[in-house]
Amino acid sequence: MDVDKSIITDLLESAMSADYTSLRRTGNVLAKQLAKQNDHEGAKVIQAILRKRGVPLQASGFAESLPRDAASRLPLIEEGQWPTTPVMLNGEPGATISQFIEDAKHIDLLSEKGVSARLGLLLYGPPGTGKSLLAGHVAASLGRTFYTARLDSLISSRLGETAKNIRGIFEFVPSKKAVLFLDEMDAIAKVRDDRHELGELKRVVNTVLQGLDSLTDDVVTIAATNHPHLLDPAIWRRFPYKAEINLPDRDVRENLWLHFLYEGKDARRNEAALLSQVSGGLNGADIENIGLAARRRTILSGTEPALSKILLAVSSSKSGSARLINNDDLDAESKRNLSGFLSEKGEISQAEIARIVGVSRQMVNKYLKEVQDG
Repeated sequence: MDVDKSIITDLLESAMSADYTSLRRTGNVLAKQLAKQNDHEGAKVIQAILRKRGVPLQASGFAESLPRDAASRLPLIEEGQWPTTPVMLNGEPGATISQFIEDAKHIDLLSEKGVSARLGLLLYGPPGTGKSLLAGHVAASLGRTFYTARLDSLISSRLGETAKNIRGIFEFVPSKKAVLFLDEMDAIAKVRDDRHELGELKRVVNTVLQGLDSLTDDVVTIAATNHPHLLDPAIWRRFPYKAEINLPDRDVRENLWLHFLYEGKDARRNEAALLSQVSGGLNGADIENIGLAARRRTILSGTEPALSKILLAVSSSKSGSARLINNDDLDAESKRNLSGFLSEKGEISQAEIARIVGVSRQMVNKYLKEVQDG
């Protein structure tokens, strides 16, 4: 393990001065460095330690400094971890994210030259496509503290409290030179002519707009929504960078399977390619859940689940609702269903289906006729 000595020094200084915010930030830097050196296990251990929010965090006074809801006393914002999971993004969204990060790295120069440097990125698309991961990736790339506000949790039944909660967030962040991630943006920034919403929620949109306008140029803001059509047009105008994060394409799915199921082992590329071919419609979170479930079975049983079991889980999954690996052997009905599923996906010969399912070609042909006959 090759670790920058300055990281060790910063860790010691933070610990000796009881600066737990700095300690967590430096720990995240160390975890990211280990991940880059392919020491993913070491990175996970450090991340697990950093997730502990016990006496040290409270003793530092940091928890109390966060803005809180007046009624519940729960924090309105939390300091998130820099992710160690790699970002897999192709095409125009990937180019937009890269450009956003490049501009954010030179935010001081842009301000100095009189170019409007207030940087806002809006991520939109279906659930489970990695919007939160992307926001954390941006923070890690910039080396900034990552603050997350889940806006759906800020809504209060008490008149005026929702707007007060929102103001608390925007008053807290400017002094931190951080990345502010506004998750579930549609919860409080809906179109103001929506007749189904109460007047209180309509007024909240103005508070959000005022808060965004009040941020200094050195604050990087990212918002995310699963329902872009619900956002007020004025919200769209506050975010010059926009990226639609859709379900992963075939190439991205292959890399996701390779990473989560086969731990990046290139020798398993063919299996990952087959899984990618048949898993269209699943989101990244679904693939992660199925892949990690299979690896858990491997660790606990000492035997890697057969590819047929993983494919059967894929065949039974829908976007946002992944089915996990079943420990039982495939019965005749499962073999028939899996044969039909693989045949429907095309490009898979009956001989290949027979090998995967573990039956003869004649049996596969019988299964397919039964499926066709209903």
